[in-house]
Amino acid sequence: MLIGELATTSGLSREALRFYEQQGLIRARRLDNGYRDYPPEVVTLVQYIRTAQQLGFTLAEIGDRLPAIWDAAEPGPALAQVLAAKLQEIDDRIAALQALRQTLAERVATDCPLQARAPRAKAASPDF
Repeated sequence: MLIGELATTSGLSREALRFYEQQGLIRARRLDNGYRDYPPEVVTLVQYIRTAQQLGFTLAEIGDRLPAIWDAAEPGPALAQVLAAKLQEIDDRIAALQALRQTLAERVATDCPLQARAPRAKAASPDF
């Protein structure tokens, strides 16, 4: 399958597909005329990559975890493990943000020493 056909089938641009290839996420063989020839299973792989991005995975994370999933005898449990780890990472980030929010809310509700020292903004005068 040539890159144009893969782009149409996957809904991605040719540039995005070339970028995925540069990142080692997908592979194509080169024909004698220099065109990229993608195997049919790349469509499924590209769909997986797009879904993983929508779930919050970076391309680097996808590249790191993809081989373990695709090479596993049972990809289902391998995928479940990767998703559970990402979920834990998100939960940890949420907890850290909630703690930060609580600290900020406490500062707003009290007389934070920084508020008294903050410089007052001068009224802007137009430069005509």
